[in-house]
Amino acid sequence: MTERTATVERNTLETQITVSLNLDGTGTSKLDIGIPFLEHMLDQIARHGMIDLDIKANGDTEIDDHHTVEDIGITLGQALTKAIGDKTGIVRYGHAYVPLDEALSRVVLDFSGRPGLFYHADYPRSHIGQFDVDLFVEFFQGFVNHAQVTLHVDNVRGHNAHHIAETIFKAFGRAIRMAASADPRMENIMPSTKGSL
Repeated sequence: MTERTATVERNTLETQITVSLNLDGTGTSKLDIGIPFLEHMLDQIARHGMIDLDIKANGDTEIDDHHTVEDIGITLGQALTKAIGDKTGIVRYGHAYVPLDEALSRVVLDFSGRPGLFYHADYPRSHIGQFDVDLFVEFFQGFVNHAQVTLHVDNVRGHNAHHIAETIFKAFGRAIRMAASADPRMENIMPSTKGSL
């Protein structure tokens, strides 16, 4: 399998974002986005997905974190699409259950070519620190729209908002890792009966 890396820049009147990733990395991250809790969650994606992730973002956070969070999701999705290539030889499907104390979440992902987000998580409070938990949906929606994946996110149980979020992001990283992995039995084969994804 060829090197699976990508760098994507997205510049709008609201945000300026650069995402570089290596799908076959060691799980290192360099994050400079000015939203500490999101940086913590993105680090979970890198570490558990074994993805080297470098994200720099400047956004209109003096207004709200919404634009920056959504646009990071968009740009990460674009970079993943570029890095994964035509999907020949990959596992295609990925899933993970991740616990953290009382919290348990499940994430299932399909490199289907069809964007779809099915997100089910109820948080016991509206904010984790300064971070608005509503923005997790905006992040994942931006991601799936541009990565062209089907993504199911389910928090099975939990009562600590931080634990719930962390289990979701860890499981998301692990699901990407599984789905993007090379399948030695599928070398040079498209994992679809349609012949394309």
